[in-house]
Amino acid sequence: MIRAVLTEVAIFLIPFIFYATYLVITRSALTHRSSWPFRIVGWLLISALALVILSLLLLVHYSGAPPGATYVPAHIEDGRLVPGVEK
Repeated sequence: MIRAVLTEVAIFLIPFIFYATYLVITRSALTHRSSWPFRIVGWLLISALALVILSLLLLVHYSGAPPGATYVPAHIEDGRLVPGVEK
């Protein structure tokens, strides 16, 4: 679960990292308040949220069992645990 959360946090930070990289390349003051105006931060926030929503939609669409699959829960056979599978 923590991997999924950290992945989404990393995807959210991508636009901010790109903008910070742009500031470093153009030799602007990275930590100065004037380099991060509200309008730019707003656009970065909107693009970050769009990336997270897109990644979650792609995750839902391309992960999981195929349609019509049946889940066979974990069970014990001959004294050993057989993990659950989707058939």
